[in-house]
Amino acid sequence: MSVIALSEVTAEMVDLVGGKAAGLGELIRRGERVPEGFCVTAEAHRRGVVPAAEIIAAYERLGAGPVAVRSSATAEDLPDASFAGQQDTVLNVTGGAELIAAIGRCWESLHSDRATAYREARHIEHREVRMAVIVQRMVTPTAAGVLFTANPLTGCRDEMAVDAAPGLGTTVVDGATAVDHYVLDGVARDDTGCLTAAHLERLRATGERLQDHFGCPQDVEWAIAADDVLWLLQSRPITSLFPLPPATGKPLPRVFLEFGHVQGMLQPVTPMGMATLRAQITAMLAALGVRVEIVDIGGRLYGDLTDLARSRSSRRRLVKLMAVDFGPRAQAVMQHVLADPRFAPTSGGTGRGAGQGAASLRTAGRAVVGIVRALARPDAARIRMFEAIEQLRVRSVATDDLRTAADRLRLLEARDDRDDRDDSDAIMWPIVAGMLAAAMPATLLKGVADPGEIHAVLGGMPHNVTIEMDLALWRLAQGVGEHRRLLLDTPPDELAARHLAATLPDIGMADFLNAYGHRGVAEVDVGVPRWAEDPTPVFAALANYLRVTDPGQGPDQRFHRAAAAAETALGELVTRTRRRRPVRGRVAGFLLRRARSLAGLREAGKFAGLYPLRERRRQLLLIGADLTGAGLLEQPDDIMFLTLDEVRAAVHQDVDHRGAVASRRAVHRRELRRRSVPVALLSDGTDVETVLPAASALDGTLVGVGASAGRVTGPARVVRDPATAHVEPGDVLVAATTDPGWTPLFLTAAALVTETGAIMAHGPTVAREYGIPAVICVPDATRTISTGRLVTVDGGAGVVTVH
Repeated sequence: MSVIALSEVTAEMVDLVGGKAAGLGELIRRGERVPEGFCVTAEAHRRGVVPAAEIIAAYERLGAGPVAVRSSATAEDLPDASFAGQQDTVLNVTGGAELIAAIGRCWESLHSDRATAYREARHIEHREVRMAVIVQRMVTPTAAGVLFTANPLTGCRDEMAVDAAPGLGTTVVDGATAVDHYVLDGVARDDTGCLTAAHLERLRATGERLQDHFGCPQDVEWAIAADDVLWLLQSRPITSLFPLPPATGKPLPRVFLEFGHVQGMLQPVTPMGMATLRAQITAMLAALGVRVEIVDIGGRLYGDLTDLARSRSSRRRLVKLMAVDFGPRAQAVMQHVLADPRFAPTSGGTGRGAGQGAASLRTAGRAVVGIVRALARPDAARIRMFEAIEQLRVRSVATDDLRTAADRLRLLEARDDRDDRDDSDAIMWPIVAGMLAAAMPATLLKGVADPGEIHAVLGGMPHNVTIEMDLALWRLAQGVGEHRRLLLDTPPDELAARHLAATLPDIGMADFLNAYGHRGVAEVDVGVPRWAEDPTPVFAALANYLRVTDPGQGPDQRFHRAAAAAETALGELVTRTRRRRPVRGRVAGFLLRRARSLAGLREAGKFAGLYPLRERRRQLLLIGADLTGAGLLEQPDDIMFLTLDEVRAAVHQDVDHRGAVASRRAVHRRELRRRSVPVALLSDGTDVETVLPAASALDGTLVGVGASAGRVTGPARVVRDPATAHVEPGDVLVAATTDPGWTPLFLTAAALVTETGAIMAHGPTVAREYGIPAVICVPDATRTISTGRLVTVDGGAGVVTVH
């Protein structure tokens, strides 16, 4: 089929007519007013021959007057790829010859630089895309534009937005002229601009109909003709919106804070990882006496903080509590929320019962004992902690008597029910003590020492398992000897494959992975491979280390210099403070010394938790292999896209989950491409940061938060995947976020810039301990800064200058 009338097109014909034509056909079938037209199908494009006779016949049936010729690719107007403006549109086409030429131009635009780059960015195969072309009667409008049925700037689903201009709508979508912008939020409007209040009401009603029909917010192109008729030219999903929070059945509005960036993780979590993390975080918060519901929004972990925000007792300290782990961006959004009258304190508090109050008192008692013991005898606390971690490691390994998937499932369920409170206390409270000891001096020394001086005292911190891991890899790099060129010249993924196949020379990698192979990027997600399974990132980091030729820039030397500088800074700071404020000076000195003994333990808790997580993943993959053999999954790691309840149904009832897995994998791939994740969302979808006042900055200056003092100028290196990162000595590492799996890159970087984070989070902590400047919470850093641009990072002032 080469030519088909738009009135005959259905939503199921995407592969034949493309996304845009399928959407128009659906509008016509719904009774909406769409200019009459036809579609030259993708089948004609596949054959590579313009069916001129059929096209001319269809054109004559339209009346042979002026027409609009628009592309409709088979990968266009999809839920995660709009292709807006990527292919050509030709307006006011008259005559058969001009029409045939316009169709050829649309076909050619499929291979334009912009369309090709767009597909590559979304991992869409070029050879799988075909081009259909829409031909419609030309509407000559008095006004035209775009209607968004949700506010595309803030994400709010309770608002619509309209951009309009006199004349053709191309001036709006091309950005070629100033437009009239309207936000439809239920407030009555005067007749200003090119649209009247009646026009806006008609657009709002149309938007509601279309959104109800298609089931998601829509991006609608429209035109109003001279006779005041509203024509619809296109309706497609708004692909940029972050998913809406799930309904909770609780009073609205609600506020949700993103928890993943605390772990340096913005990528979506697999369904199995989400279930595991929700249980772990809920239990951890409960141990601290805090009850927060964890929800899945777009595959990310969000906590519902509404009840805490509306509680008279907790709201007073909510912003301060976020300083340690959540950081300044979260503090800013929560300050805004607390000032919102909709989140005013409610009478009756949060309704905490006597049982919960007693549990909180018990938790508080254990916390006081654990923190005081750690501060009083930090060396003994460290010994107890690492003994508990070793016991956890040994205990996490499953016994050899597991034979069936049912056996393995019973083991996982039994471990979910086990109470490890004693081990948790031995690990948790020294960490909390160290974090408090590091955080409190800033208040005690206000007016005496600036944050940069305190950060300097916290550099080169001992007892950090992540630092020890990075330095172990550095020592491995120093001993590769004759294999240096092999490791530098061979792609990391090829080296990883050779290591796993036992065909790589022995460079000590097996020993390294034996100690640290349970780690990896996004390691808190049980659905993500560990380094032991895929050591590609480790070999990439190893190659970066081998490029360090100046012994003085070796990570071990940098770490030792940072430690020495920290001890010197501590002595000078304590001496100065005790002269000016004797009591505060003594207290601050005590806390900073305890911080140097305990704050490095911050990474140990997560490191310990990865042992049982590694074994959990191993058992799940073995169950997945059994289900694959039974024809219930396509491959073993499909099990990571199920919940444990669904696994139970597959194991005991032979339930086939292949369809669900395929659907969830598609959503996961789509979310992996998302470049930014809201720090906080309201229940109506509003990204709270988008409604905050914009921070003022000088031209070329990006404002963030200083997290590690120092000033460095160097070429930027924007990294999105550490597995393939090439970081030269002296590069400024720019990333959306970092977790411990990224830290091997720090050993060659001169400075760190991230879009998220908290001062005490993993990345900034490690940056301080290596003595490299770090600025965190720089909005859109990975888009504003490009690789190779010269930048200056001032970790004391918290600014990045792009030269």
